[in-house]
Amino acid sequence: MTMFKTFILPTALVLTSFVHAQKGVKLHKDERIQALIQQRGAIVPPATSPQIVGYRVQLAFDSNKKVIDEARLKFLNNYPKIDTYVIFNSPHFLLKVGDFRTKEEAEKVREAVMRDHPTSFVIKESINLPRVD
Repeated sequence: MTMFKTFILPTALVLTSFVHAQKGVKLHKDERIQALIQQRGAIVPPATSPQIVGYRVQLAFDSNKKVIDEARLKFLNNYPKIDTYVIFNSPHFLLKVGDFRTKEEAEKVREAVMRDHPTSFVIKESINLPRVD
């Protein structure tokens, strides 16, 4: 009985008062947090879907778009399921391929295309969510 009086009874009283005190708590949230959440989830043009950090393989760059279009067509004939991106970064056009989540995935594709595109390399950048086939 002494243990009940010295330990359990005071603990029960403290917990009971704590539970009653919780009913009066108001939650005040900072509007800046909600703004940050919306900003992080925003789709930034020219993207058409949510983006994540990942990897792409840059196959070619040239100031002549015809050269890039030919390289893109050649790649698409061999790898039709991998997305391609032609980007103009004055004064050059860049041909990038893939939406790879890991560097290892990108390296496998780079090694496969090395014969046709010996100057290709892997770059880290924002990518579209990869396809699920």
